[in-house]
Amino acid sequence: MSETRKMQGSPASGRKPQGPPIGPGGPGPGRRPVEKAKDFKGSLKRLLTYLKPFKLQIVFILILAVLSSVFGIFAPKLMGEATTEIFGGIMTDAGVNFSRIARILVTLGTLYVFSAAFSYLQQYLMADISQKTVRDLRREISEKLNKLPLKYFDGRTHGEVLSRVINDVDTISSTLQQSITQALSSLITLVGTLVMMLTISPTMTLLALISLPLALMVTKFIIPRSQKYFVLQQRILGELNGHIEEAFGAHKIVKAYSNEQKAIDEFEEINEKLYDTGWKAQFISGIIRPIMGFINNVGYVIICIVGSVMVTKGRIKIGDIQAFLQYSRQFTHPIVGAADIINILQSTVASAERVFEILDEEEEVPDSPEAVEPKDVEGNVRFEHVTFSYEVDKPLIEDLNIDVKSGQTVAIVGPTGAGKTTLVNLLMRFYELRGGRITIDGVDIKEMSRSGLRRVFGMVLQDTWLFNGTILDNIAYGREGATEEEIVQAAVAARADHFIRTLPEGYDTVLNEEASNLSQGQKQLLTIARAILADPAILILDEATSSVDTRTEVQIQKAMKTLMEGRTNFVIAHRLSTILDADVILVMNHGQIIEKGTHKELLEKNGFYAELYNSQFTASQAAV
Repeated sequence: MSETRKMQGSPASGRKPQGPPIGPGGPGPGRRPVEKAKDFKGSLKRLLTYLKPFKLQIVFILILAVLSSVFGIFAPKLMGEATTEIFGGIMTDAGVNFSRIARILVTLGTLYVFSAAFSYLQQYLMADISQKTVRDLRREISEKLNKLPLKYFDGRTHGEVLSRVINDVDTISSTLQQSITQALSSLITLVGTLVMMLTISPTMTLLALISLPLALMVTKFIIPRSQKYFVLQQRILGELNGHIEEAFGAHKIVKAYSNEQKAIDEFEEINEKLYDTGWKAQFISGIIRPIMGFINNVGYVIICIVGSVMVTKGRIKIGDIQAFLQYSRQFTHPIVGAADIINILQSTVASAERVFEILDEEEEVPDSPEAVEPKDVEGNVRFEHVTFSYEVDKPLIEDLNIDVKSGQTVAIVGPTGAGKTTLVNLLMRFYELRGGRITIDGVDIKEMSRSGLRRVFGMVLQDTWLFNGTILDNIAYGREGATEEEIVQAAVAARADHFIRTLPEGYDTVLNEEASNLSQGQKQLLTIARAILADPAILILDEATSSVDTRTEVQIQKAMKTLMEGRTNFVIAHRLSTILDADVILVMNHGQIIEKGTHKELLEKNGFYAELYNSQFTASQAAV
């Protein structure tokens, strides 16, 4: 893997930077999946804080829920009165009072209409609140991701991050929209139904409540066992997304090495784990409903028997027993529904914790309040006693000193892992120093705003990074507000204008996600055009011609020469033949500069650089 891939904070076309691969061994290093709900109540409370801006609307929704439930609660009582009236009229010579029956039915219909209307309005308002809440949450996540240091993305696949941003937030959205209103209505229905039952018969109410402790015991026994599987399900879903994103993002490589079956096998293994975990989560949580249904049905039968006896003895009216049976059903529905709500909450809290993990991640060191915006940068760069390590106990760069004058071209060479790309990462503050300082024109880069500092630099990397959009948009990415004329001028300077105009749509040609409708050389010319348009004071260049043909290489070298004129250039070199004219060559190994000089001076030293150069020269001669 090219070292420069670690520098890319955004997905690029071509080869995308990836975190540790996902495979049978589980998550790679640096990842911190949620193993269990660390603080269920705390996470739920934190989630509900996102509803605070909508307190007045929620109070109104609560009123609507009360009215809707109350109207529904009175309906069985009226139906019972109608039944009593009909039964009494049939059993006596007085006959049925149809006018009273009609009034009861009209009242009953009115109650149902108002109950449905209030319920509809309640759902409408809650849908609006939930979507606004999730919109704000997504905005907060997006802002957070832009503040996270590069090391956060180095240790995670895109699929895992996307799973938290998309899947977990969608789970939260569904819960806020459905479960909260359902919980409010269930609570009101439960209390109102209990009151109505007590007004009919305290004895039968007591019988109806006997099953409640048993139902609660069943719920308390099952829920903790299902919760761990819901949490695990979310984690494995993130693994699956990571594998899919990685496999399809590099599908050409997979096919080139005939590893389709390996990719399928890895997918099947993770998918099977997801199936097994999801099945257990749904099964364990799903058995709550039938068990509680059985308990409630037993109670229902007991109430029917006792109620029938009480009717025969004249202790209650037949319409009241009918109403009570309906109330007993209404009373159990919220309890059974509560089990469903709790199951949903298990998944939601697991998702919320995964989202909160992102929001709680340590951000980049904030810019100083006195941070300056660099202006009229000449390009003098100094590394003064710089010390850095990715891990505290594993030093990579120690006491590094470099002095680069404005307009110089500095080549950085060395074996893989020598610290070449790390040097550039530090220069652009993708990582923070552990000691020493870096200055540009004498100003410590820590005293500059990050955005201002990074605008000083232009980058042309070995891995071309183009986005889904037109060629015009991709070049314009180099400078905000650039005119079409300036974009075309940059393309001409980069020797890209000719091939662009040969395309069917010219500058309006849309590049797909990997820009596979362009050759590698054409993509590289576009990145050079983008850098020319940005007009940076300092350039960071990776070996840009390693994967193109000789003719295209000549074009790219000419374009890069145009780009480098009058600027300070840092060139990460892999092929030493491309840096023969560099003003100074820094030879790095194990984070240290072990040699320094021009190409000629370093060859005369006959040291590490000479050995590298001769080995490449010998290899190229052998290839010929």
